[in-house]
Parts: sequence; structure tokens; C-alpha cells
Amino acid sequence: MKLVIISGRSGSGKSSALHALEDEGYYCVDNIPVSILDQLPVTLTRTHSKAPAMAVSIDVRNVPGAMESFPNVLAQLRSQGIDCKVIFLDANINSLLMRYSATRRKHPLTNEQYSLAEAIECEKLLLGPVQSQADLRIDTSPLSVHQIRERVRKECADCSESGQKISLLFQSFGFKHGIPIDADFVFDVRCLPNPFWVESLRGHSGLEKPVQDFLSGDPDVMAMLDDIAGFVETWLPRFESGQRTYMTIAVGCTGGQHRSVYLTEMLGKRFPDLPNTIQVRHRELGSA
Repeated sequence: MKLVIISGRSGSGKSSALHALEDEGYYCVDNIPVSILDQLPVTLTRTHSKAPAMAVSIDVRNVPGAMESFPNVLAQLRSQGIDCKVIFLDANINSLLMRYSATRRKHPLTNEQYSLAEAIECEKLLLGPVQSQADLRIDTSPLSVHQIRERVRKECADCSESGQKISLLFQSFGFKHGIPIDADFVFDVRCLPNPFWVESLRGHSGLEKPVQDFLSGDPDVMAMLDDIAGFVETWLPRFESGQRTYMTIAVGCTGGQHRSVYLTEMLGKRFPDLPNTIQVRHRELGSA
């Protein structure tokens, strides 16, 4: 079993890091008490036939004195054969002060005795036992939320046993029924030859061979297919690195029966390396 432990000062990006791993297929637990950390993997192995990759976050909200026991708990986990990776996130005090000012959240250590700056410094001391065990330390001061997520995702890419890439939905539709409100990109294919005007094809859809043969024989149709597929192939890695987990590509013709259906089907077959993350839907055919 593989376990990623994320810790660090409040405001350094722990929640963003944990969400990134959750999107990658990790079983995630936020703010777990150190005292039960070594029990959680055992519980999971009892309830799962194959223990999932797991990520937890540990912060200063633990009970007093819990952090001092972290090195021993970590050693116990590793003695059980659990592959542990400890990631410690931190940022300089100016960055942390600015983040708290922007979000207006309350630091867990602030009270009548501690100002925000004092609480941030005190937290660093309390987390010392965890930081000393870190396999990786990341200074998030210059990083955006998306950059933090991407850095953690890349560092833990080899740990996930069920990580998913972006999920693509190719959806056909008819413009006369309105554009899908959840579409990220809309391609208008009404400029292509329309099988509706061929009497023998009017009653068929883009899922049927007569229409497919008609459209596949037209060079403009194939050029449109190549252009849309090329756009997706070119920009998909950038969207994945930007932490997008879902994307809907909508292809529309007039009625959503012929041209858009055929092209959507063909697009779904252009990405054989993503068999588990491709969906094809035809809104006007009742399969949306």
C-alpha cells in the first residue's frame, strides 16, 4: 500500500494538494489525528480487496503533543511494509500573511495572546517533528493554487494506482434545440453537406452506415474531423496540466441527427489511449 502524508503551515496549500491527489484517484482524509494514523491503512486493507493509494493531511489542529510522536508513527507505518511519502508545504511569512488577508480565514492558533504573525511562527515550531521527516519540501510562496496542485500531482504520479486523466465528453446536438449549457467548446458543422436533403438518408441517423458512407466520402467532412481532433490533441495536455478533470466538446448541426452525430462518433474513436475517460453522447437521439 502507498501512502502520501501532506503537512505544512496553514495557508501553504495543503487543501489544494490533497484535492489534486483526490482527483488522481487517491483515497483522501483531511486533518487526520496522528494518534490514529497507523490504524487507518489497516482498516482500509480490511475493507478493500485491493488497498487504494491513500493521501492524508496532518496539521497543527492535532491534539497538543501529537506532533512529537509523528516520527515514531511514521516508523511503525514503514515497518508494516507501507510505502510512505511525506510532503511538507511551506511559504514565507509575507506570503502567508497575504493569503490570510485575501481569504479572511482565521488561523487555528490565533487567540487573545497570539497575533497572526506570531501564530504563523509558532506553528512552524510545532510542525518541526513532521518537517524533519519530510521526503519532499515545497516552498509554495511563488506558486498559484493551480501550480501547487500540478507540482504535487507530478511528484506523486508514480504513487497512484487509479489515477485518471481528464475525462472527455464528445456530444452531438442540434442548434435549433439550443447549445448545451455545459459545453466547454462548441464546433459548428452546419457548413458541411447535409444528408437531410438526400431523401434516402433523411430517415437515418449518423449512427447508421448509409449516412456514414455519405459523409465519409466528402473531403470537407474529413477535413473538419481532422481539424477538431487536432485541436483537442494539441491542447488536451495543457488543460490537464491546468487541473481540468472534465471537458465537454460539443459538435452541432441543424437538427443533431446526421452530421454532428457522425463526427462525434468519429472523434470518440480518435483517442484510443484514453479508453476509460472518453464518453460519447447524442443529445437529440436521446443518449445525452
